[in-house]
Amino acid sequence: MTNMELDLSQAKKPSIPRRLGALLYDLVLLLAVLMVANTIVVIPYELITGHHIYEEAFPLLLMRLYLLAVIVGFYVYFWTHGGQTLGMRAWRIRVVDDKGSDLGTGTAIARFGWSVLSYLPAGLGLWWSLFDREGLAWHDRKSHTCLVMVEKSA
Repeated sequence: MTNMELDLSQAKKPSIPRRLGALLYDLVLLLAVLMVANTIVVIPYELITGHHIYEEAFPLLLMRLYLLAVIVGFYVYFWTHGGQTLGMRAWRIRVVDDKGSDLGTGTAIARFGWSVLSYLPAGLGLWWSLFDREGLAWHDRKSHTCLVMVEKSA
């Protein structure tokens, strides 16, 4: 389905429980990725400097920025390479732009940023999709993207 436009008028939108299920799956995988990313920095830092990275302000700030970049990179990579994270694949959800095409890097970064803002106030931006006439969450609307259901494969 990549590099093809999808007819959004015929596409079914995923429910909130399905979206949350995919998010939960992704968080499990993301936790493992963050553990590896943390380890490949912390162990060499502590061996070289003899200090704990989390006890010093500037290295701690750099570490937080690095882990944020890993999180953004995780989502942007999957959204731009097939439109699905592992959790989205398991729950048969795909993200596309408002024309039904695969996301570009800029659109994926915008979607991530708007997603964070949308989820912050108790997930209010997600719950909004219950009332939106097109079933879009705030971050979908602001980033000009949408989630669609993928047909079961044989």
